[in-house]
Amino acid sequence: MKFTKDEIRASMLLYAITDRMWLKPGQRLTSVTEEVLKNGATFLQIREKDLAEGDFTAEAAELRALCEKYRVPFVVNDSVEIALATGADGVHVGQSDIRGRDIRAIIGPDKILGISAGTVEEAVAAEQAGADYIGVGAVFATGTKKNARNLTMDQLRAIRASVSIPVVAIGGINTENIGQLSGSGVDGVAVVSAIFAAADPGAATARLLTLSRELVAHG
Repeated sequence: MKFTKDEIRASMLLYAITDRMWLKPGQRLTSVTEEVLKNGATFLQIREKDLAEGDFTAEAAELRALCEKYRVPFVVNDSVEIALATGADGVHVGQSDIRGRDIRAIIGPDKILGISAGTVEEAVAAEQAGADYIGVGAVFATGTKKNARNLTMDQLRAIRASVSIPVVAIGGINTENIGQLSGSGVDGVAVVSAIFAAADPGAATARLLTLSRELVAHG
């Protein structure tokens, strides 16, 4: 699928990132993810650091088809090769991936390119590298990335002001603390465990969508 710049910005509202470690016995990632999409996730990233390449590719292909069904953008974390092989809408990479490598040239002009950033300098570099959006964090303490830098609100606002592309906040965000991002100017939130570790991922998604809409509406 191809998405316009406006559609990409709107899709930042509730950005879900998969984590299969939270699956209960007998559950499949695709079935849980479908509940998440049914309940309002606006963007999906597959992030499976410990999955073998063949299994990762197969799972990515299944999730891509699911996202196409729900008209939700789908990107692959880190692997440009798997993103291209599965027909994903794009790829999300880190700062190290854009040093000496033109990811935008590899994936072409129509694919979505997301890049992580934790400073103004990294955000500017990401936009210059052709990013369609940046993931900024960690905004709160998180167990997903042990070495993540926690950002202050002032830092988050400065990053938001430094680029014209959409900014999605990431890192330890849940229903209890999302309101603390009010006034940051972010276009939405990216969530891992607050959705996939929830007892009811679908219900958690619906609640986070409501709160994210309130956050973005207040700037």
